[in-house]
Amino acid sequence: MTNPTLARLTPEVSVDEAVDVIMRDGGVIIEGLFDSTTIEGLQKDLGPWLDEVDAGYDEVFAGNRTKRLGGLFAKSEHMVTVAMSPLYRGIADQILNKPIDVFFGEQAVPNPAGKHIGATMAIKIGPGQGAQPLHRDDGVWLWRHPGYGREARVQIMVAVSDFTAENGGTLVIPGSHLWDDHRAPRREEAIPTEMKAGSALIWIGSTYHGGGENTTTDSYRFGLSMGYDLAFLRTEENHFLTYTLDQIRKLPEEIQRELDWSSEHYLGWVEVAGQMADPLDLLKRDDYATTGDGLPTTL
Repeated sequence: MTNPTLARLTPEVSVDEAVDVIMRDGGVIIEGLFDSTTIEGLQKDLGPWLDEVDAGYDEVFAGNRTKRLGGLFAKSEHMVTVAMSPLYRGIADQILNKPIDVFFGEQAVPNPAGKHIGATMAIKIGPGQGAQPLHRDDGVWLWRHPGYGREARVQIMVAVSDFTAENGGTLVIPGSHLWDDHRAPRREEAIPTEMKAGSALIWIGSTYHGGGENTTTDSYRFGLSMGYDLAFLRTEENHFLTYTLDQIRKLPEEIQRELDWSSEHYLGWVEVAGQMADPLDLLKRDDYATTGDGLPTTL
């Protein structure tokens, strides 16, 4: 029996068509999603940081021959290009941002779920690294399958170097997003993601996947991952401790909001002079330079 494969689409595909494929298969490869300028910039910006990072601390999940790096918006301007990809953002919006009617008094009002950036990570899988255990990323929230009628995450893995079956291309089990929580993933069901630098794998939080085994003797597999998550779920990466205010202020407003410097639907407000203030307004103030007792006294 042949394992199913991941569909391959071009960047010109419509959001609707890409979403249809992802919800059918659990993921999709978009070939050539990012140009050479972006990929070369990511290599130049993130490579030196990763060179200074120690390999992981365990053999099971982090990998003892794998290097990881977070806080990418502070380390490369090209991270904004990844996060602002119209196709990726459109896919994430359509899958995640499904409104739910809630009552305010006797009137039912549709509230969109919203999305935010859950984590960013650059990953270099080194020679001799074993395969990562297959897992679902939405497990961090104890997500159940089925049961909620919605996805928690839409994730992207950008190939900064070529991904092959030999150098640790991300393992994916197509169709596993449809499984319940009683079926364990098996390694023989997974297929390696093979794609050229600049291409990207986009998948959802309920799909079983994991870093592949690097059986080469001298080749690192360099990938960049980030996830758009439902806005009401806690982020994996703590953005408030990862970035300084100066770094946040340099980012586009869309990214500032998605790094949780916003307070939509009453989530994330901060008290200023007795009012529930939007953190985004604080970023625009010259007299706001810290948190807590450094808050301005008037709006």
